[in-house]
Amino acid sequence: MKEGRIIKVSGPLVVADKMEGAKMYDVVRVGIPRLIGEIIELRADHASIQVYEETTGIGPGEPVFLTDEPLCVELGPGLIGSIYDGIQRPLDILREKTGDYIVRGVEADALNRKKKWEFKSKAKKNEKIGQGDILGEVQETSVVTHRVLLPPGIEGVVEEISDGKFSVDDVIAKVRLKNGGRENITMVQRWPVRKDRPCKEKISPVVPLVTGQRVIDTFFPVTKGGVACIPGPFGSGKTVVLHEIAKWADADIIVYVGCGERGNEMTDVLIEFPKLCDPRTGKSLMERSILIANTSNMPVAAREASVYTGITLAEYYRDMGYDVALMADSTSRWAEALREISGRLEEMPGEEGYPAYLGMRVAQFYERAGRVVTLGKLQNPSNDGKTGSLSVVGAVSPPGGDLSDAVVQATLRVVKVFWSLEDKLAYKRHFPAINWLSSYSLYLDNIKDFLKTEIGEDFLELRNMAMKILQEEDKLLEIARLVGIESLSIENRLTLEIARSLREDFLHQNAFDPIDVHSSLLKQYKMLKLIINFYHDSLEKLKAGGALDEILTSPIRDKLRKSKFLSENEI
Repeated sequence: MKEGRIIKVSGPLVVADKMEGAKMYDVVRVGIPRLIGEIIELRADHASIQVYEETTGIGPGEPVFLTDEPLCVELGPGLIGSIYDGIQRPLDILREKTGDYIVRGVEADALNRKKKWEFKSKAKKNEKIGQGDILGEVQETSVVTHRVLLPPGIEGVVEEISDGKFSVDDVIAKVRLKNGGRENITMVQRWPVRKDRPCKEKISPVVPLVTGQRVIDTFFPVTKGGVACIPGPFGSGKTVVLHEIAKWADADIIVYVGCGERGNEMTDVLIEFPKLCDPRTGKSLMERSILIANTSNMPVAAREASVYTGITLAEYYRDMGYDVALMADSTSRWAEALREISGRLEEMPGEEGYPAYLGMRVAQFYERAGRVVTLGKLQNPSNDGKTGSLSVVGAVSPPGGDLSDAVVQATLRVVKVFWSLEDKLAYKRHFPAINWLSSYSLYLDNIKDFLKTEIGEDFLELRNMAMKILQEEDKLLEIARLVGIESLSIENRLTLEIARSLREDFLHQNAFDPIDVHSSLLKQYKMLKLIINFYHDSLEKLKAGGALDEILTSPIRDKLRKSKFLSENEI
């Protein structure tokens, strides 16, 4: 094995010479403990390496071993239900090996090599098969069928294929290639995390990703294959919103990346998810989830790898034809890792000390989301058999909630949904604390046909009317502060009451109530229609000489308040 020599150590950055033949983003083993690192800069025979483990005690003169391969993840049966660190080491295996604290240099297979999986072939002998086509299936969990696909770049004719119980390293099929060679196919693939997995084409997302949160699904929806960001100050509820989306979103697979957040927040996820009953299946939520934990007390450089590891795993299940949702909490910590490494490389700093290429890196990450036509035709009953989607929701933690922060601005240039969290709403106990006046979604045109045909013809009209009332409330409250609410007209006072009903009865949700914690799109439509119809009826009564107090104390008002605690069939 080729090796170089360390000449400088600066925190997570190590510089080595005698690195002839090394390539950018190759993985290396650093020092006597063989720490995992990745080459991020090459100058002549000098290589700068970001090390994904603690470098204390490593010094000049120690060897650096070249592996001649990029940072890759293992893809195959056994990913679902796993908890990994930022470089796909299973934390449960590491704990068995080293105890409660991860020891430097420890290695573990990402996939269980001993477990036997029941493989059922779908391809036939002598059948012509192309990249991305399905070879067979494995029941990975009780709710997820793992489709074993022919890896990208391989085409040919199936010479042999077998049913039975196999480990991920066993040969399940042999394919004769076009050039006459033969390829042994196993159930495990390796894929570089920084390289997008290929697809035939990206297509427009037209179906909403239903999260069960009314302020999101009705006012600022995201699509299956869409991208959204959720910035906000400390204590405004970013992590809680991401947890709720992970629990309730109607995606087939959930990938949750805890990138640089506090350990107790990730602990909540690790403890809660296995206990939670998945509303779609009645099973544990972990039976369709993958967790990546790279908390703030773990090495800084590994944060940068963790988001790429997570999105590569998500792309793998997208290629099977599944709808996948990835939550990244938070991309600010990832950007801070970029800033630290860039500073140690002595690069010219950009805005707020972040590297000049911050915007490019953020864009590259979010652009890996989307709705795609898969390489191979998949027999997936949940869609047309040819498409999969990957939705990405990223939390951003700007210092002091300042939305002019470089990371927020770089993110907003890429994403199409902006959920603006506000600490003032959180302090008033209004959750989710998403500000309805400053948030936006650019996917409303994409999903308007779906909403009209599947939910209600007038869904968007009701939504637009509700937004108009909330915007009008903001203006009226400014006037009321100056001249008093008694000075407002009866119609304006009715508008304020209806806006209050929208805020308290529709936008506010109680996560501790088993019914209110999640609302289907049909329930949201019925609730909104109740409120808007009440508004129009009340206006008519006022014009006919009715008293405002009588209108506001009518029985229908009580029904509005109670509707959030009823099922969609009871409204």
